[in-house]
Amino acid sequence: MSEQEYGPLLRPYTITRGRTRPTGPEFDLMTIIRTAPSAFDRAAGLTPEHLRILDICQASTPLVDLASESGLSVNVLRILLGDLRDQGLITARPQASVGHLPEERILLEVLQGLRAL
Repeated sequence: MSEQEYGPLLRPYTITRGRTRPTGPEFDLMTIIRTAPSAFDRAAGLTPEHLRILDICQASTPLVDLASESGLSVNVLRILLGDLRDQGLITARPQASVGHLPEERILLEVLQGLRAL
């Protein structure tokens, strides 16, 4: 059940039960979402939208790609992801930034070593 399948019949406030904000910290567009290992064992009572998110996020997926694949708006996804995070069914981490990547000097040394081979 998605917004694409039901269009105007299934409004975002219906999917989120009238909520307009997620619980906890906000999800950035590039936040990487992954389904927790035992999520499907504890998925009883979840909505079809929640289950679809868990299915898509079995492989690490950025929020923006999840929105595209699920057909749900980013705001609706943020609320549903907050539900899943509260239940421990997903993990969310920021995308690697330049600060987390190796220094340029190290990469150049590796490149020089590979060329020497």
